[in-house]
Amino acid sequence: MSMLPNSQEARDVAYQLHPYTNARTHQQAGPLVIERGDGPYVFDAAGKRYFEAMAGLWSVGLGFNEKRLVEAAHKQMQALPFYHTFSAKSHGPSIDLAEKLVALAPVPMSKVFFTNSGSEANDTVLKLIAYRSNALGQPQRKKIISRMRAYHGVTIASASLTGLPNNHRSFDLPLPNILHTGSPHFYKDGAPGESEEAFATRRAEELDALIQKEGPDTIAAFFGEPVMGAGGVIVPPATYWDKIQAVLKKYDILLVADEVICGFGRTGKMFGCETYGIKPDAIVVSKQITSSYFPLSAIIMNDRMFEPIADESNKIGVLGHGFTAGGHPVGSAIALENLKIIEERGLVAHAAELGGYMQGKLRELTSHPLVGEVRGVGMIAALELVLDKTRKTAAATPGAVGGMASRMLQERGVISRNMLDAIAICPPLITTKAQIDDLVAAIAGVLNDMKPEVAKLTPA
Repeated sequence: MSMLPNSQEARDVAYQLHPYTNARTHQQAGPLVIERGDGPYVFDAAGKRYFEAMAGLWSVGLGFNEKRLVEAAHKQMQALPFYHTFSAKSHGPSIDLAEKLVALAPVPMSKVFFTNSGSEANDTVLKLIAYRSNALGQPQRKKIISRMRAYHGVTIASASLTGLPNNHRSFDLPLPNILHTGSPHFYKDGAPGESEEAFATRRAEELDALIQKEGPDTIAAFFGEPVMGAGGVIVPPATYWDKIQAVLKKYDILLVADEVICGFGRTGKMFGCETYGIKPDAIVVSKQITSSYFPLSAIIMNDRMFEPIADESNKIGVLGHGFTAGGHPVGSAIALENLKIIEERGLVAHAAELGGYMQGKLRELTSHPLVGEVRGVGMIAALELVLDKTRKTAAATPGAVGGMASRMLQERGVISRNMLDAIAICPPLITTKAQIDDLVAAIAGVLNDMKPEVAKLTPA
């Protein structure tokens, strides 16, 4: 793009370091500057409209101009623009939201601890688990098991849980005591002739073997997303979660469900745990809890988690952890209104119905020579792009095919995201059937437009 001196693009390049961006490439290409939103659409500085097929960052459930959320923020700003929850202080919005989250939880829960992002929440869970183990007189029980291709955040601790190489490279991660077991991606990791159930059994047996190797009394918890998001929208194979939970129960290991992406309707149920029969000890939520109109996250925990922590705080005299903006009154007020709208408008049922339609339309693309797999559930999906369907491989440079598709979709007015060669689809919950039709037509058009370009790439 051509950047005029003193333009927004030029000033962005001059002054801002961007996340998940090649800083050198950005200096040459500059940013896409978004200025306003309308429903599931956003508009750039030149007025071009884009369908936000990623709901921002998997998160803007109600679209980009929900007036009721703006009004909730304004009203709370006028009444109490900030207060904290340190030292036994509280305020109405955080109390109401904590009560609401416990009531909504898919399994019996007890308490809520507020943070500001999914990364902070998962980082906090790791600290609380260590605190709990010490409270129980099990100081050796500090190891945590996550999975390859998992995404649990980017703080030093949560990035260690994340199972993606680029979140570890050059950061000197992962930290000690964070272990990773195999991904549940049947398409990529299943053995020739292996059924989904046999693959799920193998993954559970590998988890059991890892626990045995490390020592069952050293493993404190297992972290998992019901459906993996940034790792490529990995949908668990049949019986996977049942078998994984059986192993954890066998060794009395805590289960933490990371619902940052799946929570509040994305899978066609209020929580992904409901979709897959997961019974966690703690649930981490963020993103769609406020439709990302305000930074807010929460840990919803059961008494098995809470009671030892409460005992230890009594022994020490304090729970020495917290964030200035945790449980912020404005964020809490927005979250309460957001959840109210989701319930009033039946958006969870809408996500199930429209999600089924979207999955069907996307699967019509599986016959295309560049589509290896279409996977997803509810209103989250991915297309795995390949150059060789038999070998399930793309180009020699990982991400070259997916990156090309993402760029060409943006030119057509669709913002998506490629995780290497998988194109993610995660539109706002308010999306309509006609908008899904337009989205799938745009993807089909790009797949056809790509044919001559991908022919120039070196296959893997």
